[in-house]
Amino acid sequence: MKSAVLLVSHGTVDDLDDLPAFVTNVRRGHPPSAELLAELRRRYQAIGGQSPLNAVNARVAAKLAARLDIRVAWSNRLWKPYVRDVLTHLAADGVAGVALVPLAQHSAHVYEEDARRNAEGTGVRLACAPGWGQTPELHAAFADRIRRVLGDPTGTTVLLTAHSLPRVALDRGDPYEREVRASAAAISQRLGGDVRTAVAFQSQGLGAAGEWLGPDLRAALDDAAKRGDRRVVFAPIGFLADHVEILYDLDIEAAGMAGERGLAWVRAASLNDDDDLIEVLAAVARPLLGALAHV
Repeated sequence: MKSAVLLVSHGTVDDLDDLPAFVTNVRRGHPPSAELLAELRRRYQAIGGQSPLNAVNARVAAKLAARLDIRVAWSNRLWKPYVRDVLTHLAADGVAGVALVPLAQHSAHVYEEDARRNAEGTGVRLACAPGWGQTPELHAAFADRIRRVLGDPTGTTVLLTAHSLPRVALDRGDPYEREVRASAAAISQRLGGDVRTAVAFQSQGLGAAGEWLGPDLRAALDDAAKRGDRRVVFAPIGFLADHVEILYDLDIEAAGMAGERGLAWVRAASLNDDDDLIEVLAAVARPLLGALAHV
C-alpha cells in the first residue's frame, strides 16, 4: 500500500480578505459581526499582517518527509488547504493509506473525527494518531525552551498556557483540560521544585457567549502580582507553532497586562519547525505507517 503522512493544523489565513470566511468556519457557519472582524483584522495587522502558521507547517512537513523518507502533506481543519482536498489529491496520486497526525496534541480526537468525515468517499484508509500530548520528549522540548529564558527563578512564575475552551464542551466529556493539566504537571516536574508554575487558559473566544475554561491570563497575572512576583514567563505549552494567539494574545495583550501589574515578562520560544519537534512527530507517525503497511 502506498502511504503518506498528513499533518493537520487548526488553520489560518494568509490574506486578510479571507478573514470573514475563515471566521465563519471557526464559528460553525455563523458569520462574524463587523466589530469582531475589525478587531481580528487589527490583531493580524499588529503582528505584521499575516500569521506565520501556514509557512511553519509547510516547513515541518518538508523536514518530517526528509526524516521519515516518505511523502508528508499538510492541511488545515478550518481553512485552505482543507483536509478533504488534500486527501483527494493524495488519492489521485495513488496514495491508499494516510497516517494522520494532528498538530494539536491535546485535541487529537477532534481532528480524527473531522478527518474521518472528510475521508469518506476518497478511497483513502486512515490511521490516526491518538492524543500525543503526554509524550515525554515533547515535555522535554517545552521544558528546554522555558529553561532558556528562565534565569534565576526567584520571584518568577512560569505561566503554562493553552487555548481555552467553552465550558459546555468540557461538560460533554472533552478530555482537553485533563490533558493540558497532565502536560503542565509533567513539564513542571522537569523544571524542578524551585520553579513556581501555574496553568492559565488564554484566547477565550472574542464575543462568544457562555463560560470558558479558566483561570484566564488576567486572573493568573493578578495572582502573580499579589504574591509579590517580579517577573512572569509565558510558556504556551498548548501550542506548537507561532500564530496570532501567541504573537498577539501573549506578546502584545498579555505583555501589556503584565506591565500594568508591574511585572517584567518574557516568553518561551515556540517549537515551530525545530528538530526536537520533528523527532517527536516522527515517533508519532512511525507506528501509524507500520499499521498501514500491514493492512
